[in-house]
Amino acid sequence: MDVDKRLVIERVKIDDTLDAEREMELIGADSRGIAIMRDKAVFRVVKVHDVPLRAANLLKQIFLSKGGEAAVSRGTAAMTVEQTDVLLMGTIAIYRASIDSMREQPFGLRALADELVNFL
Repeated sequence: MDVDKRLVIERVKIDDTLDAEREMELIGADSRGIAIMRDKAVFRVVKVHDVPLRAANLLKQIFLSKGGEAAVSRGTAAMTVEQTDVLLMGTIAIYRASIDSMREQPFGLRALADELVNFL
């Protein structure tokens, strides 16, 4: 790359895996690579309302362990609330991995995992 040449940077809007596939095809990515990367290119933020405290704490741990994030109310860590809304953040790949873990957990997380599959 020529040091004197300025690079062009463009924001790309990717709403779903089809958008991700299309953008990767446009740059000439390998089809096998596209299949691996498409779920990593789509970022989703999902709000789950009125999650019981124990489930919210597990959700945060699960999402963090998979590379995502889960925002909960301040009272969740202090255990001063009975429930909280949870803001889940991650790529589709992170959600898939988290959903697999959620299916192994109590406190209603199995049912939430099924809901997330349908929602995403």
